[in-house]
Amino acid sequence: MATSLASLKFTTAKKPFQQPPVQLRRNKLVAKIAEQIALATAQAEGRVYAPMRLKTITDEHGDRRSIEATKKVRQWWWTADSGKLALTVRYGAKVLELGGKGKNAIEIASTAQLLPTLELLKECAANGEMDAAVETAGAALRKGFGK
Repeated sequence: MATSLASLKFTTAKKPFQQPPVQLRRNKLVAKIAEQIALATAQAEGRVYAPMRLKTITDEHGDRRSIEATKKVRQWWWTADSGKLALTVRYGAKVLELGGKGKNAIEIASTAQLLPTLELLKECAANGEMDAAVETAGAALRKGFGK
């Protein structure tokens, strides 16, 4: 047993109390893209994607309790006028402009390429390639609260 422990590399580390705001936004976007991947996978397999969430309700006696309710997930893609799929990436209610000014959709040739495109977007979000667009959308959202 002592030889097994000796083969490990030990270090001094301290877990941070909070993650930086950039990392929190990045994680939120990655989670939303993962939901879209699950939705696209379910549609490709011909089943319904209905994730559950906890919802707190107050009954007629004033008691609060949590129940499970289905979470509504709206798909980010649709069939464009050209017959190809158009895919937008959303951060909250805002559509991210990833391709430059005014370019908010990704054109996909067929539904077979939808899942690989979503996987690529998830990887890009995890690597921080969308941080600038997310920050712009977040700033616009925060500006709306300042009214």
